Parts: sequence; C-alpha cells; structure tokens
Amino acid sequence: GVRPQKQMSAYLWVGLGGFLGSIARYSVALLVPASATSRFPTATFIVNCLGCLLIGLLAGLSTRMSIPEHVRVFLITGILGGFTTFSAFGLESVNLLRRGEFGFALLYVLGSVFVGLLAVWLGFRFASAAEA
Repeated sequence: GVRPQKQMSAYLWVGLGGFLGSIARYSVALLVPASATSRFPTATFIVNCLGCLLIGLLAGLSTRMSIPEHVRVFLITGILGGFTTFSAFGLESVNLLRRGEFGFALLYVLGSVFVGLLAVWLGFRFASAAEA
C-alpha cells in the first residue's frame, strides 16, 4: 500500500490545487458575467472547454515525459478538479475510446449526461417536497 506520509502529502497537494482551481473558476465567473438577456451559461461553457483542453494537454504530456506524481495530482486532480470536474469526465471518456472500449464509452457518456440531469431534477423535486 501507500505509506501514510506519502498519502497525506497527496491530500495536501490535491487540497491546495483544488483551492486554486476553485478560485480560478470563480474568477472566470466574475470576468464573464451572465447578462440578463443571455440564456447561455457562457462562463461555465468556457470553464468546461478550457478544463478539457488543459486536462488533455497534461494527460498527453504525462504519456511523453516523466511528471512526478505529486505534480500530476496537484495539476490534474487538484487544480483542474477544482476548476471543473467536466474535464475529468472528458479525459475518462477519451481514455475509454483510446482503449477501444466503445460500449463502455457510450454507456459512460450517455449515462453520465442523462443520469446527471435526472439526479439534478430529482434533487429539485426532493427540495420542493421538503418545503411543502
């Protein structure tokens, strides 16, 4: 197994990266305010696309060069995880496709989108029921 000291270090790297990623996410929302006339979630769209680009870049670089584990954890799990979990979804989907696991990729993509939307809808329903 992983030594407790090394595991604690990984948690600290993830936490620090998550802190920075969340601040970056919030900053984008402040820089790209949703106007009253816009129905499109521009800031979220930008964050999700940028997060996917960056996680693809980092994952691609890590296959070509040796990146220390604590740096990968800090950048990918921490910063990009705090910035957007959509980037992890994109990476996992592409990895399934790269491995030729097309059925699992389709199931993962469709399942994540539809189950995710259903879960949000159910959350609203549960909240409404709790108010009544």
